[in-house]
Amino acid sequence: MDYIRKSDARGRANFDWLDSRHSFSFGSYYDPGHMGISVLRVINDDTVRGGTGFGAHGHRDMEIISYVLEGTIEHRDSIGNHFVVPAGEVQRMSAGSGIQHSEFNASRAEPLHFLQIWIEPNVTGIAPSYQQAKIEQKGSLTPLVTADGRGGSLSMHQDASLYRLRLRPGENFTLETGGRTGYLHIIRGAADTGQTRLAAGDGAGFIRTPEQAIVAGAEGLEALWFDLPRQ
Repeated sequence: MDYIRKSDARGRANFDWLDSRHSFSFGSYYDPGHMGISVLRVINDDTVRGGTGFGAHGHRDMEIISYVLEGTIEHRDSIGNHFVVPAGEVQRMSAGSGIQHSEFNASRAEPLHFLQIWIEPNVTGIAPSYQQAKIEQKGSLTPLVTADGRGGSLSMHQDASLYRLRLRPGENFTLETGGRTGYLHIIRGAADTGQTRLAAGDGAGFIRTPEQAIVAGAEGLEALWFDLPRQ
């Protein structure tokens, strides 16, 4: 591993309605040592109180992925779309030439917990678009969003892929970059490399390291694995 981002070192925005942890610089949190990795610019770990959310705000030229862990996001935008994204589903929004949207907790009582992920696109000025799906796990590593939509995944405008990694307690797995850049973000459980233990909220980047063997902890492992271009 060439870069480790521990959960408790992340930036934080804590309001009455939102508790957000920033793996990389975002909003009022700025750290020149943590500006993203390759084209991966944002991983925000957001918990939103019931009946609240993000009011209308704008984006352009960014691939924005929502990975819902608990609860349901209710999404509306300036071109008339209305979506709900429940736990277990993934949504990709290509902001393209520009869009205004809002994201609210669809429940007035239960919290919403989701990961907001931004990836820089390799094309700009395109028409805004969406994809959304519940993608069942197929083996240890399952594609969620890829450049070409392979294996039933969503697609995005970048030479990058996002996978969900799930391992049973004590199961071994080798992460391989294939000469590219990799980033692992732990959602639940833990991964042990022999030298480092990664727990929920931790991240690890692979820039010069071609492969890394890991072992899932006693509660197993759920993580996101990003296959990114070398930069």
